Amino acid sequence: MITKKSRHEISLMKTAGSIVAEVHELMKELVKPGVSTLELDEKAEKLIRERKAIPAFKGYHGFPGSICASINEQVVHGIPSGDVVLKEGDIISVDVGAIYKGLVGDAAITLPVGEITDELKELLKGTEEALYAGIEGLRAGNKLYDTVSAAVEDKANEYGYGIVRNYGGHGIGRSMHEDPFVYNFRPGVPGPELKPGMAICIEPMFNLGTGSVHTEQDKWTVVTDDGKASAHFEHTILVTDSDPLILTQIHA
Repeated sequence: MITKKSRHEISLMKTAGSIVAEVHELMKELVKPGVSTLELDEKAEKLIRERKAIPAFKGYHGFPGSICASINEQVVHGIPSGDVVLKEGDIISVDVGAIYKGLVGDAAITLPVGEITDELKELLKGTEEALYAGIEGLRAGNKLYDTVSAAVEDKANEYGYGIVRNYGGHGIGRSMHEDPFVYNFRPGVPGPELKPGMAICIEPMFNLGTGSVHTEQDKWTVVTDDGKASAHFEHTILVTDSDPLILTQIHA
């Protein structure tokens, strides 16, 4: 069942989203060659807790980190580690969730580590463009898959990227993963009608090569089958009576 959020819940989600956005701004400052993903995780958790929130990922189904830190061919769910040190030319996807007074914000960003290749710059650009194309379709009265999923797929096709089909976006609110599932491609049905008060996470994941992925032996880290790089962008967005409202941004 897709739930519609009350004004009070939306207010709390805006606060949770602002905290997530703050973490991403911090990550932009910290991500550089020589930094470990564990250091990123520790700084992220410290900030989340300073804001009187709880890291949504820590302990979720047993996940050990406060962020997911996925490098290069890692698509999602990379486990932070002191042994994983960023190198010049890497890209890293940082997925962050925060719970504030019972409501959740969730967003992801892929960042360059130092100077990266033009091919990787284009991958980040195209994947982020897909996120915003999807957001544009998140309007009351639209059918979710006919607009949002279609816009994401079209952007992948425009750039020639592989779409990760095993994972996608989701509803969000009092739980991190709620209905509906948000495909990053046309699933062949129009999808549910969007209504004001629905909160949705859109999260395209595009690969330079094949869209096929598998999970590594740690049972968390998802990687591309061909070892080519992957990018991941995500926002939590509210359906309104007018324009979509991005909740995972810093609100005044």
